[in-house]
Amino acid sequence: MTRKSTPRDARHAEFRRRLIRWFRRHGRDLPWRHTRDPYRVLVSEIMLQQTQVARVQAYYPRFLQRYPTLRALAAATPRAVRESWDGLGYYRRAENLHRLARIVVDQHAGVLPAQPADLARLPGIGRYTAGAVACFAYEQPTPAVDTNVARVLRRAFHPRTRRPRRLWETAATLIPRARTAAWTFNQGIMELGALVCTAREARCGICPVRRVCATGNRREQAPYINAPATSARIPSTPEMLAATRRRLRR
Repeated sequence: MTRKSTPRDARHAEFRRRLIRWFRRHGRDLPWRHTRDPYRVLVSEIMLQQTQVARVQAYYPRFLQRYPTLRALAAATPRAVRESWDGLGYYRRAENLHRLARIVVDQHAGVLPAQPADLARLPGIGRYTAGAVACFAYEQPTPAVDTNVARVLRRAFHPRTRRPRRLWETAATLIPRARTAAWTFNQGIMELGALVCTAREARCGICPVRRVCATGNRREQAPYINAPATSARIPSTPEMLAATRRRLRR
């Protein structure tokens, strides 16, 4: 039996449509968005952890030039990998990436797993990175909730929640089932959090999803809610009694 659609379903569908349309027009041209190679996607995701996009753009091609494949990375020495990472900081990421490469070569024939649960068993891969690699490399319709995405979901759907689980559930409901659309949606919601719905400022005036966003709707209505009343003043009870007596005297 087909489930009846609800107002929430309609709101989610409108959110998806507006977001995907906006991203296709305004998404940044980043090098890792031009590949579905699992290894290259993984490298970008590890580098982007706690590092600004502009800095990763400079290091990403150099690292891949030195280690173009997972097997090339696995064959390198720890010292060489650390030197290649020099300047990006958080060197534990490089160590985990190197360990991961060796495990995948030894235990998975050099092929990164496609399922988030399998990816999450590898060194340095948390829930977000597992979902991101599964989606951006294999186009799996899996949620990937990082800091930017969590902020967008909280402001749009759950302004009062403090529970990460609720945000992951909403992300799983929102993501399209079609593989290419899932890739575009996840890229788009991350981009929205990075450029428009930022930690410093929610730029609701230029947000493509403000009409279906709890925060955007509230801000649109605020001038009317807070405006002074324009209706006539209601007279008090003594004033009404006095007016009645005057009419009776006439």
